[in-house]
Amino acid sequence: MIYVTGGAGFIGKNLVNELIKQGDIPYIIDNLSNSTIEDINSKCSFYPGDVQDIHKIHPSKVEIIYHLAGQSRVQPSFDFPIESVESNVNGTLAVLEYARKYKCRVVYAGSSSKHNNIHDSPYSTTKALGEDLCKLYRECYGVDVEIARFYNVYGPGEALDPINGNVIGIWRYLIQQGKRLQIVGDGSQRRDFTHVDDIVSGLITIGEGVSRHDDAWELGTGVNYNINDLYNWFKERYPNIGKEHISDQKGNYNSTLCVNDDMYDKFGWRAEDRLEQYITNLK
Repeated sequence: MIYVTGGAGFIGKNLVNELIKQGDIPYIIDNLSNSTIEDINSKCSFYPGDVQDIHKIHPSKVEIIYHLAGQSRVQPSFDFPIESVESNVNGTLAVLEYARKYKCRVVYAGSSSKHNNIHDSPYSTTKALGEDLCKLYRECYGVDVEIARFYNVYGPGEALDPINGNVIGIWRYLIQQGKRLQIVGDGSQRRDFTHVDDIVSGLITIGEGVSRHDDAWELGTGVNYNINDLYNWFKERYPNIGKEHISDQKGNYNSTLCVNDDMYDKFGWRAEDRLEQYITNLK
């Protein structure tokens, strides 16, 4: 049995679909705070509650928990710091306690914000605390837990709204609304945009792999682009759009870039840079 917490979310539902293709029917845990029942794959069993209540689920030989549930955006975390702690810290603690009790493996969804100032947003701090809890449970209790750090995920199923979306999802929303695209600051900040299909394949590789990492497996392309590059590709795809620059935001760090090759060295896994192609093929 495989559990996917946050299995109705952007990355979660892509992971669930791929697991099903490979012959596994995972059990989904999601409180639907940022998704709907339509996002649940009908082939799966579903627990419609908070991940902190995972102890209420009686296990049927759980082998792996892909722990993706949590508050996953920087800017909303400033308005809801308590929610960030509840989701990213207490939720992770509940998953690790469950894994300790029932001897199952955990793959935790970390964040590349770990490489910047983790105290510049509630999101960054709480995701880093989640990593620390994973390492604590590994060292003190022998829990089989691996950390996967994500870099700026995009792709099919991404949230198209100004609150929970990433920059690509927000821009797609603004285009639907006939509004100009908003560029935070001068647009020089660079991001390692990683397609969700690569994130999913990386997660499954880690979950099924035999190698262990003392720190974290990094899932990124090793290529980054600035936001102005991104706008130029959108402009080519949608010639009638305009742009506006808005004030810089707290937590908007200058750059993300995956430079760690451990995934390739141990598993032969590498993410593909397909950002321009993805934008070109948008409807």
